[in-house]
Amino acid sequence: MNRLFSNIVGSFVEAWQELRIHKTRVMLSLIGVAVAVCAITTVVGLGAVAQQSIVEGNERSGGRSATLSLYVGTPDGTPVDPDVMQDLWTSTLDRYSIDYASRVLYSSQTVQFTDGAAPVTAIGVDQPYGTMHRVKLTDGAWFSPDDADRLAPAVLVNQIFYDRIGQPDLATHPTTTLLGGVPTTAVVTGVYPVSTWETEPAMYLLTDTLIALTPPEQAAMGGLVPNYELWVPPEASDDLTTAITRDFTSALGATTDVQLNRQDYAAYNEDPFASIKLLVGGVAGLVLLLGALGLVNIALVTLKQRIREIGVRRSFGATAGRVFFAVMMESIVATVVAGVVGVIGAVLIVTNPVVQGFIAQGMVTDFPPFPVEAALLGLACATGVGALAGLLPALVAVRVKVIDAIRY
Repeated sequence: MNRLFSNIVGSFVEAWQELRIHKTRVMLSLIGVAVAVCAITTVVGLGAVAQQSIVEGNERSGGRSATLSLYVGTPDGTPVDPDVMQDLWTSTLDRYSIDYASRVLYSSQTVQFTDGAAPVTAIGVDQPYGTMHRVKLTDGAWFSPDDADRLAPAVLVNQIFYDRIGQPDLATHPTTTLLGGVPTTAVVTGVYPVSTWETEPAMYLLTDTLIALTPPEQAAMGGLVPNYELWVPPEASDDLTTAITRDFTSALGATTDVQLNRQDYAAYNEDPFASIKLLVGGVAGLVLLLGALGLVNIALVTLKQRIREIGVRRSFGATAGRVFFAVMMESIVATVVAGVVGVIGAVLIVTNPVVQGFIAQGMVTDFPPFPVEAALLGLACATGVGALAGLLPALVAVRVKVIDAIRY
């Protein structure tokens, strides 16, 4: 055992000494490997940023994993009494200790602009909704728990709305007039971006505020039926779905249609990141192949210059296995060093704010740390390339006859 260990250590030391002697040759031959490892590690690292962008985009529309959507319907199509539904909703959240849940109410409010009154899409939500859907603001802040007690309700407006009121400084607490059943002055506390297809102003209000502002005649026509959303741990989603459905059915009657389903992106069986994984894998494989081919060519050329050296070592008693392992280890040690350099370069590239901003295109709020698996993959690829590139020269070195090598 000690002899095996000493042979391995000796091979490493010998390989390192050879690399030191042939520094120029090694540096030139390993530039391609370092660049290849840097490229493959960078691609994987930036792929993680791009994947996070897709995840956050899906979470903004469908909620984080796992977001449940509750629907309750009656046999005659009339909505459930709002007070009964609210009491049951509140007690359910308390019973199962669900901290992130929101009612979502879509309505319309008439807003007084400088160029006249216009209907504006109003979305009523509860305070946790911003976290559940990763709502991103370009200015201001999301609703706070204290906003429910405001005498002048807080509203968050989209960029179109904000442009229409002249882009006032939010620090001055700008107001807007809502011409509902009772005209109300609201304070603009935040601005959120719009998608490319949005052309009309819109705003968020707290659900209770929107209900209070809705005219009685609109409420009587069934215009105040919110959607109910819950954000729960994915591993508990199935059990909670069964339990909450049972509780609502028991409280509202067996004839009531109670449906609780997941609406987040992870609820679907298909992998939403399959395309980006294939793209990253294809680019990484191509880069690695090019680096390996270049290293093999250089290794074969340089081996011809060392034929006499190998013959001398064999004549002094070096076994075929020792020569094979030494030639192989020279390649592996060199490529591992190149791999470390390439990984360091990839880390600097991926963590650069300018590069991250270009990849994310403003769609990422929580940038992932540099993936450890990307660094490990880069080092593994460097080691694999070194082994493959050293295998053929090592086989050639072993097959060389001692007398012929000395005369070479």
